[in-house]
Amino acid sequence: MELIFESALALARAIRKKEVSSEEIVRACIDRIEDVNPRLNAVVQLPAELAIRQAHEADQALARGEIKGPLHGVPFTLKDSIETRGIICTGGTEGRACYEPSRDAVVVERLRQAGAILLGKTNCPELGWAWEADNLIYGRTNNPYDLHLSPGGSSGGESAIIAAGGSPFGLGSDAGGSVRFPAHCTGIAAIKPTSGRVPRTGHFPGPGGVLDSLWQIGPLARFVEDLALLLPIISGVDGQDAAVVPAPLGDPRAVEPRRLRVAFHTDNGIQTPTSDVAETARKSATALAQAGVQVEEARPEVLNQTYEIYSGLFTVDGGAGLESILQMAGTTRVHPLMQRVLELQRAGGKSMAQFSILVDRWDTFRREMLAFMSRYDALLCPVCSFAGMAHGSTYDRLPCFSYTMTANLTGWPAAVVRAGSISSALPGSSGLPIGVQIIAQPWREDVALAIAQVLQDTLGGWKPTPL
Repeated sequence: MELIFESALALARAIRKKEVSSEEIVRACIDRIEDVNPRLNAVVQLPAELAIRQAHEADQALARGEIKGPLHGVPFTLKDSIETRGIICTGGTEGRACYEPSRDAVVVERLRQAGAILLGKTNCPELGWAWEADNLIYGRTNNPYDLHLSPGGSSGGESAIIAAGGSPFGLGSDAGGSVRFPAHCTGIAAIKPTSGRVPRTGHFPGPGGVLDSLWQIGPLARFVEDLALLLPIISGVDGQDAAVVPAPLGDPRAVEPRRLRVAFHTDNGIQTPTSDVAETARKSATALAQAGVQVEEARPEVLNQTYEIYSGLFTVDGGAGLESILQMAGTTRVHPLMQRVLELQRAGGKSMAQFSILVDRWDTFRREMLAFMSRYDALLCPVCSFAGMAHGSTYDRLPCFSYTMTANLTGWPAAVVRAGSISSALPGSSGLPIGVQIIAQPWREDVALAIAQVLQDTLGGWKPTPL
């Protein structure tokens, strides 16, 4: 396999063994980005000289016998909502088009302390509020498997460049599927950790508020084993994000698949998936059963309330929160996708009494999901009801994203891995990826990743793009 398509784990080992230099890897990734990015528009800031200089320094340190950490010399990229010192971070909104943060987000600090080298920032929608990557500053990002399609979102620039070999791994954020849906669209792996696992200090918009538990920062990579490598590095209390707790993090390699009980469904009762998506989920369940996992077709009864509860929470303040963030950012003109968000929120605003009832329903939903999961270690299901995201279509098909919304409402960990593909009818297309989602019990990222690893090993996982 080419250097640019190796896992972060393999690259880290090769650097430590001096089989390849960090500078060679960083230059190869930069060359790949410069080759594919004119067609993808995934990387929006590329501080190439800085990355090369830091790679050279990493090689010199290694020559002295100094190893900074488990990611020594390994490059990575970041969603443009995660702040980076001295490098423009827009969050996709015009008011921040030239904004350079004075410090790194906590997760960036932790990656740098582990020896990783930042390659660049990747595209996202305005304030992260769309399941595709498009904004007024940088424009839209294209899917490397079919340039006529979106790579999903909101971490769509991140998923696109990782799938295309420009970066071995990156970080995104997920409030309704924003690391998992783009992983599904581009055939890579990703995980939304349990709410409270990873500090979000330095993310724009930042943590806090009554809906704080809906979202997390999570890693994306071509290979499941890289997610397992990254989670311990970025997790844990930082003394700033008040929602983060010092919960133990298990090792997926210590999980015995034959002892796991997994429920699966192909239809959540809200939006029936296409036959290809349903068949991929069923094929994945069969693969797990053949690997010795105890698999049963079962669906939580409360699942069909996911979209109604999530959309109610999403619109609860009538748009006041988003309007305040846009005003503080200095944004006076918004992208059409953001305009659709604001229209939906203004129409869905609720009184305090209505909000109180909605929160009671949310609590009941979580209790009933916990009761269902007392019989299972994980839940296997589609990531979305379709594969192949058309540009500009987010707010024409919102119920389709209810499959990922479930894990945001519960706050539980949920991983995605490629498990199949379909052929697109669009010109110039190749096989479009189809992912499956593994939702585990709270704080059991190790279980979600162990199951994802089995599916990657048996069904093939990521495949090279046509680019």
